[in-house]
Formats: sequence, structure tokens, C-alpha cells
Amino acid sequence: MSVDTDELGEGPSWHDGLLTWVDIERGRLRRWRLADGFEDTRELGAPLSFAVPRQRGGWAVGRRDRIGLVAPDGEESTLMQVADPPPDTRFNDAKCDAAGRLWAGTMSTARRPGDGRLYRVEPSGDAIEALHATTISNGLGWSPDSVLFYFVDSPTQAIDVFDFELDRGRIANRRRFAEIDPRDGLPDGLTVDAEGGVWVCLFGGGCVRRYDSNGSLEAVVRLPAPRPTSVAFGGADLDRLYVTSAGGGIQEIAAGVRGLPVNRFPA
Repeated sequence: MSVDTDELGEGPSWHDGLLTWVDIERGRLRRWRLADGFEDTRELGAPLSFAVPRQRGGWAVGRRDRIGLVAPDGEESTLMQVADPPPDTRFNDAKCDAAGRLWAGTMSTARRPGDGRLYRVEPSGDAIEALHATTISNGLGWSPDSVLFYFVDSPTQAIDVFDFELDRGRIANRRRFAEIDPRDGLPDGLTVDAEGGVWVCLFGGGCVRRYDSNGSLEAVVRLPAPRPTSVAFGGADLDRLYVTSAGGGIQEIAAGVRGLPVNRFPA
């Protein structure tokens, strides 16, 4: 891959034969196509914390204190606005569940405990706080059958798991799934494979880990980039892992398992 270095690459996803991700601090939406090496960068303005694909084309994007809808031609409108956000906070990671709801977390750039949130956003723009008092809302994902929800609040040095009710979009019964020693790095973005394995980037640890569905560490993939940020499955068979990083480029890994297709936002 000949993709240039990102200042703060994040939020990779694979759809329509393209890998899409953001460079948060530069406000860039980036795309790369495996078939022919096509590369494209759109300057959308910073911060650009995520870009989740929409069913009708374009993206739902994370800003400082709002979520926008970007049309294929680049025109942007506001989907939801955070009321009275704490200072020094911005949106961070986000994904859609299988019913099309957008789950988007905020973070404290000053790492003040309790200033972050996790929002559940409907296609109408209606939103609720699904989790209060986080610090750095980060990686999130669902089990293949959508009965479990995984979530990282990075300073807790852990991945937590919840029971998930897809029909109503509710999470409950929070518990620890896996703990990570601070010496091994900060847990960041994650993805879930078709076998229920959870892959998480360790920022500062230079690796991606896979935990099996019981929370046992099963594999460690070392990377040349010391600060990986997030990970997604891609490729024609969804059997390649693509890893974003801070101060590095995209890393491609042969995963040995397949991932799950990305869920698009209906709005």
C-alpha cells in the first residue's frame, strides 16, 4: 500500500470495495481501493473523528460537539447537536448496530474523568445518553448475533461487555471482558470477527490483540507502527485486517478469520 502517513488515523471501515478512514486532526476523509490502488483524500475540516457510511451514499461524521451528514457531493448538514458539552470534549469513535442506530462516543481531550458520553442516535437524529461519565469513549462493536456489545473507555485499561437488546437498542449488565496491563499499551479501537473474536489496538504498545469470545487472549500481532488506533476487516473475503495509526500509515494483516460486513447508517 502506498497510502501516506496520517497524523491521527482512525475509524477504518470497508464498503463498496474501498477502505475508508479519517485523519482526525487534519480533517481528512481518506479512501483506498484494493483492486487498483486508487487513493482519494477529501478535506472536510477538523476535527473529523469518524465517517460512518450511509445507505444513500455519503457519511455520518463526528465533529467537536455534533454529528453531521455529508452527502456524496460534500454538502454537510447537522444530524444532532450535543447540548452544553463539557469543555475540551469532542466526538471520538462510532459505529452502527445491525438495526442502523449510530452509537457515538465523546472523549475528554484533557482526560478529565466523567466528561465523556456514549450516545445512541436514531436515523431521525433523536439521541439518548446510553452511557454517562466516561473519559475517552473508544472502541465499540457487537457479537455476530448482536446479543453482546463491547466497549472501551481507554483509561480503564479494559474492554467491557454488555448484554445487548437489538430490537430496543438497549445495553445492560456491564462487566469486564478483558483487562490490559498499562505497560502493554492503551486499549483503543476494536472490531469483532465472524467467530466472535475481539480484536483491539494497543496504542503505544505497537500491536493488535485478539481475544476469544470468552475473553481469553489468543493472539498478538506486532506492528511496525507503535501507536495503532483502530482496526477493521476488509478485502473481497473480509479476511484482511486494516489498522490505522497515529503518525503512521495503514497496516494490512492476514487475519486467518473473516470479519463482519459494516452496518450503514440509514439516514
